[in-house]
Amino acid sequence: MGTHRDAHIVWDWNGTLFHDVDAVIGATNAAFAELGLQPLTLERYRELYCVPVPKFYERLMGRLPTEAEWELMDATFHRYYTEHRVRCALAEGVAELLTGWSSAGRSQSILSMYGHEDLVPLVRGFGIESHFLRVDGRTGPSGGGKSEHMVRHLGALTGVDPARTVVIGDAADDALAARHAGARAVLYTGGSHSRASLEAVGVPVVDTLAEAVEEAERLAA
Repeated sequence: MGTHRDAHIVWDWNGTLFHDVDAVIGATNAAFAELGLQPLTLERYRELYCVPVPKFYERLMGRLPTEAEWELMDATFHRYYTEHRVRCALAEGVAELLTGWSSAGRSQSILSMYGHEDLVPLVRGFGIESHFLRVDGRTGPSGGGKSEHMVRHLGALTGVDPARTVVIGDAADDALAARHAGARAVLYTGGSHSRASLEAVGVPVVDTLAEAVEEAERLAA
């Protein structure tokens, strides 16, 4: 791979590079229906979403789901999502942004809490895999945070300096993971959180991925 001493971006996948919010809302509501919960609108989802995911369910149920309820909801979510993700596409301008960043001699990678075995062929299928030094998905149980995964991810990248790394994601947890690993973050409003909940984290918040890349360039300068 060589060494990459210039600015580096760690991209989130779901809700960031991959515009899958409709599939996520549908899968969430399918999971809720298993317990007789009312469906959520996109606005309500963005207002309440958080990780770990059982905490998100607690906000809606008034209590944490039992282990059996969590297993049922998690299985339902992933079954529905896998069926409906085929209608989803990359976010606007992604191919051009990835090409531009790479062409400038800078490096980038993906770290997602989507299952690794599903993530890699999905990225490959969009023809963008060559832009990334590394593509890492989740290898353990679902529903948790990204912080320790971020430390491992950056540690596996030869020559990438966390201090010159910017994480671009759509969730507050992306910024927390970046901070935990000594990196910076930019949060994007096109995915799982409302602007208000993202702004509460205290990092730059943008409405387009083009703006996110511009901000990443500034932060990593």
